[in-house]
Amino acid sequence: MGSFNTVKIFSGSQSEYLAKDIARYYGKELGGYTLRKFSDGELSPSFEESIRGCDVFLIQSTFPPADNLLELLLMVDAARRASAHYVTVVIPYFGYARQDRKDKPRVAIAAKVVANLLTSVGVDRLMTVDLHAGQIQGFFDLPVDHLEGTSIFVPYIKSLNLKNLLIASPDMGGAARARNFAKFLNVDMILCDKHRKRANEIASMQVIGDVEGMDVVLVDDLIDTGGTLCKAAELIMEKGANSVRAISTHAIMSGKAHENIANSVLEELIITDTIPLKQQNEKIRVLSVAELFAKAIGRIRDHESISSLFINYQ
Repeated sequence: MGSFNTVKIFSGSQSEYLAKDIARYYGKELGGYTLRKFSDGELSPSFEESIRGCDVFLIQSTFPPADNLLELLLMVDAARRASAHYVTVVIPYFGYARQDRKDKPRVAIAAKVVANLLTSVGVDRLMTVDLHAGQIQGFFDLPVDHLEGTSIFVPYIKSLNLKNLLIASPDMGGAARARNFAKFLNVDMILCDKHRKRANEIASMQVIGDVEGMDVVLVDDLIDTGGTLCKAAELIMEKGANSVRAISTHAIMSGKAHENIANSVLEELIITDTIPLKQQNEKIRVLSVAELFAKAIGRIRDHESISSLFINYQ
């Protein structure tokens, strides 16, 4: 290895299912780590092996955000105090990312608060996939490796050999994301325009573009209750589409999401394992981000470019 420091990969308590796979693809065992809890719920993490002078990768998504985020912050502090050489946090699902601006008076910009917290405990680098809003990278004064789900989803869509493929965005906010997919697949895209009365509740929706006879794939970064996606899918089928599928990187699946998907007109919902699926659903197909993160960790260790993992370079 020469001058490179030893890489050690650790997982927070909530992301072990994914971290094990990342470590396996990387070719290493997960490092020894214990999370103790006081009777009042206070968290006390500790590393069970020396990390002095090591390049440490800490894997933990933030769902449900509060405890997992605090555990990650304490892990970083413990690593710093144990003389780790370089600390990279790997946050497959970056929670609080939906609060990235003041969209009404007197609200918090939670994504910035989380960025400040991670910076304050001494994180050297952040790695994540499909942030809700790309500009959140600018909230950090440290390198952010923002991986793209396209490199996992695009090959899968190609493998379906859909005849009249059309990409759709379920709302205006996701237009750039959908256009990315359309570009890589060399097909057209359409938009759904929704009007909300309040969060998680849609008042009205319309389809902008022609979907007749097309095999439509809706693209979104996260699915929460599934309301928007299911409504968009229904509308697209009503307009004469041949079939409709949906892609979503982060499956939060709260409330009646599983029911909504199972009863929807969707052929399938294609997600990743950044968040574990709480129940089986025959309409849901899970693709893993483990190999993507393992490759990125290897590139960081060898001081190589990560952009070659993006699909437009392949």
